[in-house]
Amino acid sequence: MTEPRFSSPSEELVYRAAGLNRVYRSGSRQVRALADASLTLRRGQRLGIVGESGSGKSTLIRILAGLDRPTSGQVWFEDREISRLRERDLGFLRASVQMVFQDPRSSLNPRMRVSQIITEPLRSSLVRRQLPAGVDHRARLAEVMADVDLPLEAAERFPHEFSGGQRQRIAIARALAPKPDVLIADEPVSALDVSIQAQIINLLEDLQKEFGLTYLFISHDLSVVEHISDTVGVMYLGDMVEYGSKKDIFAKPMHPYTQALFSAIPMPDPTVKMNRIILEGSIPSPANPPSGCKFHTRCRECMEICKTEVPKRYDAGNDHFVVCHLYGK
Repeated sequence: MTEPRFSSPSEELVYRAAGLNRVYRSGSRQVRALADASLTLRRGQRLGIVGESGSGKSTLIRILAGLDRPTSGQVWFEDREISRLRERDLGFLRASVQMVFQDPRSSLNPRMRVSQIITEPLRSSLVRRQLPAGVDHRARLAEVMADVDLPLEAAERFPHEFSGGQRQRIAIARALAPKPDVLIADEPVSALDVSIQAQIINLLEDLQKEFGLTYLFISHDLSVVEHISDTVGVMYLGDMVEYGSKKDIFAKPMHPYTQALFSAIPMPDPTVKMNRIILEGSIPSPANPPSGCKFHTRCRECMEICKTEVPKRYDAGNDHFVVCHLYGK
């Protein structure tokens, strides 16, 4: 599945990643959290990553955000390769890429006031060097609080004084403070009440349209991914098994794993009978993955070749790729 190495930058591309592998070692034991993952992310694109727990989604975004290093492979952000840069050289990335985490209760410092939390990125020594001289922290605080529909007078309160939805708005405001180009959201609504989730999703959509942000969005909720994304990547046990436009993947999922995931999306029409595909067993351990295709132990389409040979990437056209022995034979 590895793509060719990139030789020249493109103004349209924000991220280019090829052949990413991440192996964690503990003594003689090793866990391959990411295996040969490749993707491109264009400016203004909204990429949704889906997959079960343990599929490598969080490891992937940590590498893209520069919080972790790949064991092998390369990552380019705009015109610079970030895979091997030292922390002190990542100021441009810290200013341009911000994250919104899953649980705002744990991602916000309970001892800091909202005004301190939101302006914290502006005070970072790495980020500050990338910002225009003389940035007015108070003015920027007022701007981003208005952007996320929070009153300025709430800036002197503490996180515990807010509801879950309001805390996530604070987290989004903090991410917006340095005016990033890319927003990485790791399950940003899963810890919220269902009635609040739609408000946060709509807010993220509005911000993307207003500021032209590029989104990388992780979620277990496929209906959320369908709503907010224009491109979808499906991961299984560290592999990117299918990748393409939301329209193509939701209309015609090709990989058996993608088909099983999408069959679980509830239908709003009670008269429509769902053709649910039940996956047998649980996701294998990354420390001891199956040979051949990693999904063959749970796949209803499993063939003998799947048990011994790793499938190659098949180009279905229109930037739609699938890694499966069912195609390209």
